[in-house]
Formats: sequence, C-alpha cells, structure tokens
Amino acid sequence: MADLIQKLDETLAFLKAKHIEAPEVGIVLGTGLGALVDEIEVEVEIPYHEIPHFPVATVEFHSGRLIYGTLSGKKVLAMNGRFHYYEGYSMEEVTFPIRVFKLLGVEELILSNAAGAVNLDFKKGDLMLLDDHINLQPENPLVGKNYDSLGPRFPDMSAPYNPDMNRAFEEIAQEKNIQIHKGVYASVVGPNLETRAEYRYLKIIGADAVGMSTVPEVIVANHMGLPCATLSVLTDECDPDNLAPVDIQDIIETAQKAEKKLVILVKEYLARLSLA
Repeated sequence: MADLIQKLDETLAFLKAKHIEAPEVGIVLGTGLGALVDEIEVEVEIPYHEIPHFPVATVEFHSGRLIYGTLSGKKVLAMNGRFHYYEGYSMEEVTFPIRVFKLLGVEELILSNAAGAVNLDFKKGDLMLLDDHINLQPENPLVGKNYDSLGPRFPDMSAPYNPDMNRAFEEIAQEKNIQIHKGVYASVVGPNLETRAEYRYLKIIGADAVGMSTVPEVIVANHMGLPCATLSVLTDECDPDNLAPVDIQDIIETAQKAEKKLVILVKEYLARLSLA
C-alpha cells in the first residue's frame, strides 16, 4: 500500500504533466459557492475522478473539479467542491488536496464554506471571517505517522487563520461596504443538522457558527506552514428556541445569493496581493 509521500508524488507528477505550474493561491469552494469559478480565466480543468489519489465528491451540489487559471492577475488553483469526513473518507483523504496545493507551490490558501449562525446577532445571508475554530470532528488529519518533510509533529495552532490575510479582507469589506462578521467556527461531523440542545451547547462553548468542513483542511495547512483565511456564508439562523426544519435547498440558494459578496472580496484581495 502506497504511503502518503508516494501518493503525493504520483499526484504531483500527474498535475505537472497537465501543465499546472506555479500556482500562487489555492481556493477551496464549499456548498453553493461555485460562482467564483466563472470569474477564473481557465487554463486547465480536471474532474477529480481523473486525478490519482483524489477522492470523488459524493455530495450532489459539489461539482468535483480542479481548476487552474488566472484570477485578478494571480495564478490560482481552485477546488470546485470539497471532501467531507461524513462522506466516508479518511481525514488523510479529506485533506490530501491541501497538501498537493502546498507542494505545487501555493503560497496562500483561501477557503469558503456554508455555515449555520449560532450567534444570533449574525443573520442569514451574512458573511463571517473565521478568527478561530473549535474542532469537534472525531478524528484529526495529523494522527498517525508524521512526515517531517511535510511539517512538525506538534504544529502550533495559536493563530490558525492568518492575521494579515484577515486584516486585508476586513479592510476590503469596509471599503466595499460589505458587512463581514468575525467569529469562531465549530466543525462537526454531520451530515445531520444539529438539535436544539446541540445549538445551545455550541453557543455555550463559544461558537459563532457551525459547519461540517474546513477545520481538517486548516489543520493540515498550518502543519505545512501554508497561510490561510476562511470566509463563511451564513445560510441559516440556529435559534434553539425558534428552530424550524431546515431545507438544504434553501441553504444552497442562500449561499448562492450571498456569494456575490464573497466573489467581490476574493477578487479584490487577489488584485491587491503582493507575493514575494
């Protein structure tokens, strides 16, 4: 059975043969957040099932394509659709693309997701910039053998979301008159949504929003020394005292409406980004 390093080498060789060279920024697009892809001047587009050792997105509203091209003057490598632990993948598989990004040369990582607003001051359709997170997933992508060539055994997580990237996004949001909250994201397994008692618990432990992704990817990004920032689209309000059944189609539609703001922020961020 191939180990992680061998799998990474095989995937890198495949992608380089497809002329994916020197991407500067990696982008991960979550539920209902695919419109940013339409803004990319696409040079290479590969379905996940063609890429060695990539999982295949099983969620029907995740399209499952790796896209390489230019956005706001920067070479970007974008995942249109991500992988989740609840799909039955291991944490190594869920986070494998992040390792590929870094080894291909990506210097910064921008992630997005759809999340539920636990902080009731935040409203459906708002954006939240992640300042910190609470990992409630049952496994960690760093469990098992550590490959020193990828990162340290005990990576620091005192600032998992890069402060400089966050500041830049906040400044752009202010200039563009886009409201953006800053908060703590709790990552749970899913795929079921939470009970009233679970929402109360999440609020007590300090979560502002809850979702089923992102944190494993951010852990691996930090392990490899890849600066990252994450934008959540808040698709529903998780009020345990007035909790109505959530329609997943409504969540997707809310994300698609709100992503117009996300597209503006990411495009402007890339336009201003100066990489060494």
